[in-house]
Amino acid sequence: MSLSEDKRNARIPEALAALRNFSAGGLTDEQDFLLRDIARRSRLNAVLMTAVASSGHPGGSLSSMDMYVMLMAAANLTPENCDEMIRDRVVISHGHTSPGVYGALAEWGFIDRNEAIANFRRAGSAYQGHVERSGPGVDWGTGNLGQGLSAGVGFAIADRMCGRDSRVFVAMGDGEQPKGQNAEARRVAVKERLSGLTALIDYNHIQISGSVEDVMPVNLRALWEADGWEALESDGHDYKALYAALKRAIASPKPAVVFCHTLMGKGVSFMEGTHEYHGKVPSGDLLTRAIEELGGDTSEMDALRVLRKGELPRGRGAGRFIPSLNAGTPVVYTASDKKDNRGAFGAALGDVASKNSDMPGSTPIAVFDCDLASSVKTDIFLKKVPSRFVQCGIQEHCAATAAGAASVAGVVAVWADFGVFGADEAYNQQRLNDINHAQLKLVLTHVGLDVGEDGVTHQCIDYLGLLRNAFGWKVVVPADPNQTDRAARWMLSEPSNVCLAVGRSVLPVLLKDDGAPFFDEKYVYKYGEIDVIREGADAAILAMGHLAVSAVRAAEALSAKGIGVQVLHSSSPLGMDGGRLISLIGGKPLVTCEDHHADTGLGSIAALHIARAGVSVKMKNLGVTRYGESGASAEVIERMGFSPRGIAAAVESLL
Repeated sequence: MSLSEDKRNARIPEALAALRNFSAGGLTDEQDFLLRDIARRSRLNAVLMTAVASSGHPGGSLSSMDMYVMLMAAANLTPENCDEMIRDRVVISHGHTSPGVYGALAEWGFIDRNEAIANFRRAGSAYQGHVERSGPGVDWGTGNLGQGLSAGVGFAIADRMCGRDSRVFVAMGDGEQPKGQNAEARRVAVKERLSGLTALIDYNHIQISGSVEDVMPVNLRALWEADGWEALESDGHDYKALYAALKRAIASPKPAVVFCHTLMGKGVSFMEGTHEYHGKVPSGDLLTRAIEELGGDTSEMDALRVLRKGELPRGRGAGRFIPSLNAGTPVVYTASDKKDNRGAFGAALGDVASKNSDMPGSTPIAVFDCDLASSVKTDIFLKKVPSRFVQCGIQEHCAATAAGAASVAGVVAVWADFGVFGADEAYNQQRLNDINHAQLKLVLTHVGLDVGEDGVTHQCIDYLGLLRNAFGWKVVVPADPNQTDRAARWMLSEPSNVCLAVGRSVLPVLLKDDGAPFFDEKYVYKYGEIDVIREGADAAILAMGHLAVSAVRAAEALSAKGIGVQVLHSSSPLGMDGGRLISLIGGKPLVTCEDHHADTGLGSIAALHIARAGVSVKMKNLGVTRYGESGASAEVIERMGFSPRGIAAAVESLL
């Protein structure tokens, strides 16, 4: 078939329409024949795709293909509804099988066949080497193995909280099964009784290094059953058997897994049963043989290569939804109040939850926890809305991914945890949340040396630097309980990944010169804004977070010596306007101070803005310069050199 003759995106044959939503009792011979032919064409697509790109993973794509074709035939997922909230979702955990996914999507009309084949792994194309949300019908971008089941958990939780009678299917490889995050996800799924969640495992017994039994022997079925899943088995290339197994799985009152016994490289004789083509593409006579065995025509290759030099396909944007929430009435804490920022967050979250939990049209808020509710102050939410509180246990990797996935499926997903767990331990998951354009509300408590007595293992001094390496995260480090209250309410309706970072110590309320709260009832939180707390002509201090109060105290001490110091505060260094900063400080010497690694946080960001602007400013950056010690937070901070006395001394050293 020539390229010009094959312009169509396949339409579902009428005989297969009866399978949608698993409506048929079983498959007829005609339906079985049609599905096998669609799978043959899809396999051909995958082989051509990797051949044109001279790159990719054909072996697993071919063994997984019947799983993909079956799901696209029977799940409630179509080209027409794939961008809607109410539908089934399919997660591909072994994202390297993207040629198989794209090959099947093309046959079911989600994408243009020739466009996908010609532009696979082409720089700037939507058809990337691992599945991404830029492709219609792809619900979660994966590639780092072991992520997909957690994403499926998040989608299933969102479905439940939104009252949707939908299903979630997670296709997985057998080589990724030993990963610990899969075990975390299995346990959460059973605990949360996610009966609408079904996993399918491409059980071809082969991974990159050879046999899965040789690389890491694991009794896979025993693992899933031990965690409480319904475990089923099927010939992964027998459509009648596979459909029957899936019917049983979705009828189970428990989450269910189907072990699909498959053959690596299925459909191409020399690729079958070997790990050689896991990540290797056939070429020359072998490529010709593969194309012919799948019923294709090698003459198509020339036209596809020409098409690859043409206009890049745009794909689709990963859509965001705007939450509908009543943000409630902000609280104004006074100088007499004894409050920490994490407590102010918890109170604000509880207030917003109470205003919205029973309101028609309000977006559900889901709070994920890892056995720390009382420490991170989400216990207030738990008491108010227990049905939307998801206890994940001490399983941070699953919690991070599940909350991220839930956040794109119609709920406001909040995950609060200690900084070292939510950012350091789960950094890979937060990076993938960024890649997937999630809308997670990550609340990191116990950040910085403020943790004090807990010592170096719990002093999260790098969270801003870590999330600075991503491209979409917004980070908020509020100065006091009042700013925390406003930032928390803003965060819940913000359609992006937002990290709210707070310490654990009780903080003084930041005050104006007249003794009134600086962040008063008129204050509205604006991301990126620089707060001008005090005016001064001789020097400037730029603080982040709770050190704003220390900066004011340093300025007051210097004022007694006749030195006028401007005090600025940036709660959002990643969004800080460099031009505004330079305009505010003018030519004054600048001291930055932060309870964070001195070289990767606020100070380095300010220095970069100044350097890029080509201006000269005398600077000194105060922050964490070594691992801290175990002791009272004030003592640990004093020894690190950024107490009020240390800040004042730094200003004097510049003058």
